[in-house]
Amino acid sequence: MSQRLSFVEKAGYSCGDAAANFVFMSMVLFQLNFYTDVFGLSANTAAAILLWPRLWDAVFDPVMGVLADRTNTRWGKFRPWVLWTTVPWCVVMIAAYTTPDPSWGWSTGMVIAYAGITNTLLMTLYSMNNMPYSALGGVMTGDLNERTKLNSYRFVSVNVAQFIVGGFTLPLVAKFAQGHDRAHGWQVTMTIWAAVCLVLFIVTFFTTKERIKPIVEVQASPKQDFTDLLKNGPWIALVAYTVFNFGMLSMRGGAHFNYYHHYVDKAAMFDFVAALGLTTPDPAGTGSLADALGYIVHGTRDSLTSSNVADVFNSLINMAGFGTTIVVIMLSAGLSARFGKRLVAVGGFALSTLAACALYLLPPTAVWAMLALHMLGAVFYAPTIAVMWAMYADAADYSEWQTGRRFTGMVFATIGFSLKAGLALGSAGFLWVLAGFFGYDTQMPTAPHAIEG
Repeated sequence: MSQRLSFVEKAGYSCGDAAANFVFMSMVLFQLNFYTDVFGLSANTAAAILLWPRLWDAVFDPVMGVLADRTNTRWGKFRPWVLWTTVPWCVVMIAAYTTPDPSWGWSTGMVIAYAGITNTLLMTLYSMNNMPYSALGGVMTGDLNERTKLNSYRFVSVNVAQFIVGGFTLPLVAKFAQGHDRAHGWQVTMTIWAAVCLVLFIVTFFTTKERIKPIVEVQASPKQDFTDLLKNGPWIALVAYTVFNFGMLSMRGGAHFNYYHHYVDKAAMFDFVAALGLTTPDPAGTGSLADALGYIVHGTRDSLTSSNVADVFNSLINMAGFGTTIVVIMLSAGLSARFGKRLVAVGGFALSTLAACALYLLPPTAVWAMLALHMLGAVFYAPTIAVMWAMYADAADYSEWQTGRRFTGMVFATIGFSLKAGLALGSAGFLWVLAGFFGYDTQMPTAPHAIEG
């Protein structure tokens, strides 16, 4: 089956995951520290709030797969879910990053419950939207090469979104916190990101079309679908790969934030940012492009204690990594055709993990080496993203060949389960290691030593 997709459809489809990554990358990069440093939760409490909703979400993913596979509308099976979840997604996204004001008179238990409920709702809506969205890519075309191209478009857009989230979130938070506090900064920033999500989801819905129909109507029970999946060797391998991949991604996101804020030498970071021309002695700005972007270090080299230099440095490092990924990911189709998807996925992940681990062997003043390792890791990791998701669609094809039935939703839902399980174990595990073994507390001077381990 050969079904070529237009540029508009591939670009429109890619908008959906770009939108999802305004939530996803906020979770990976900032949510852990948002709960401890802004919301005021202890490390152990934050770990529990990150773990249990994501484990629930992981369990909910297969349920969502069953619902999506059995959805029949004039728009298809998967496409309507993108539209139906758009408004609730945006509302809950804002609520999850709204910190209860002390004037509300809430008890500690109520604040913890609020964090847990909003995070659980956000995770549930993420599944209800992104699982059908991912499955949609498997039924837009049956051409394997077109699928790889489609996923290349998808992950170029994803990395543009990650570039924006990683580079601009903290400066926007700092900007909107002026005259208020960081809690207000987070609420306004996430409101802006929610508005962006709204537009992108609508674009995806109106520019895509489902073309592949099941050979026969789904007759088997969900239990039979899952039993058949257990006989699918490629699917089993992808589940294990996804847990390791996203567990490492989540752990790395939380570790990097703490690494740059509590371990890396602030004077070295200031000199790095100054070398790029992104410092000014006037916090009000001078009207330069740097001022317009918000990358202005408050304070001077002699007043680094209260400076935002770590936020600025962290943002620049994120932008360098995601910018590198945007360029390299365009090579995914060529690399997978030359070396095979499996080798690109496994080899790229292994090399990127080594680069990430090497980062923690550097002294706290080696900021340029940190930048180099971060970009090197992005070079290795970038091609794995597109080929990984293309392999999920291939696994659905394999199941159809095995069973004579197509249950794309179940395949992507169970992969979603492993993704969420990896995220949960990575983020919660990192917090519990810091709190349990190194006594990490954001309010205590032991924090830097906990990061060093």
